[in-house]
Amino acid sequence: MRNVVLLSALGAFTDYALGSSLNKYSSKYDMIEFTNVGFSGTYQPVASLKDVTKDSCTCEVGDRVSFSGTNAPISDYVSVHFRGPLSLSQFAFYTSDDFVIDSNSSSSWSRQAYYDSSSQTGENVTFLTKAGTDSPCLGKALTYSDDTGIASASDATLLGSDNLIHSDDEYVIFSNISCPSSKASNGCGVYRSGIPAYYGFYGTTKMFLFEFEMPTETETNSTSFSYYDLPAIWLLNDHIPRTSQYPSNTNCSCWASGCGEFDIFEVMNATERNHFYSSFHTFQGISNIQDGIQAHGYIQRNTTNTMRGGVIFDSNGEVVTFLSDSTTFDDELSASTINDILEEFSSKEIYSTKLASVVAASTTSSSSKSGGAAFLAKPSGLWYYCFTAFAAVSQIFFI
Repeated sequence: MRNVVLLSALGAFTDYALGSSLNKYSSKYDMIEFTNVGFSGTYQPVASLKDVTKDSCTCEVGDRVSFSGTNAPISDYVSVHFRGPLSLSQFAFYTSDDFVIDSNSSSSWSRQAYYDSSSQTGENVTFLTKAGTDSPCLGKALTYSDDTGIASASDATLLGSDNLIHSDDEYVIFSNISCPSSKASNGCGVYRSGIPAYYGFYGTTKMFLFEFEMPTETETNSTSFSYYDLPAIWLLNDHIPRTSQYPSNTNCSCWASGCGEFDIFEVMNATERNHFYSSFHTFQGISNIQDGIQAHGYIQRNTTNTMRGGVIFDSNGEVVTFLSDSTTFDDELSASTINDILEEFSSKEIYSTKLASVVAASTTSSSSKSGGAAFLAKPSGLWYYCFTAFAAVSQIFFI
């Protein structure tokens, strides 16, 4: 395992320093691992949304919000997003008081949310979709999803058993815990007027499991598609979809300032349609949040059979994504049950990336009235990437 991590650090150095494609030298693995996840930083929440139905809107960001600790900022509340072609059979969210990968003395996992398509069971889940009022600035607002996952419903509706969605179609799962009123000082912050607003899923130590299919797209490709046959499952800080997931003004979302995204299984481009990549879009050791921190290795997409797997955020800042037919969705899962699944993969089947150690920097705050989000909190340039990679390699040698 130590050699695998070392290669990851050197690979990160090469890519950042020379600007090579992150996918260029990728290989197939059964499990993708990130270690040292979590850092001290800040992001800027949306403080107000105005004139959202007009050609342009006014969005203001508020004072910076600090975060720190293991798995931060993904330790915050997150929503779970799905893009087709995809059919979802089961979804489950778990938390643990203290789980460390490879340690069976850890706490067990308790299921906090669950969906099963065949039995039409839904526990602590709310399905929303972008089928509401359209804004040139914010895109379509969230509404309750009907049983197809892509059309609007008048109230909360469970995703149906026949739920295949196609390219570009998306829906999102939140918890069933309603948000307080839209206000910067309230639990869900400021959010778009008129949407059904719910909390996402919270926890430092958490796990998301899925049973799903991602068949090859059967619709004919055309210029109308933005993501043709590029399915994905990913997590977002739940503030993002409640304001705008794809805004034309970066101040209309906290994404650009680093509130957090993690891509669990994402097909990145048309030439690699059967490759799942995992990526962090945070500022942990990088200045380009758009590219994020992507593992070079990929997990193979199966286009003909059902897949089971998910992502684990453990109590030591180790994050793994995996596919395994041994994945189960019981109310309680012991530490040994999960570790037995992970032990199916030998070190040669695991790609590991160690994230840089970062602490919050003293910065000049960006304007909260206009323009894009500022990235002054993070140093940039070739020298910084060289330093980051060198530091990662040094940690490996001297641990």
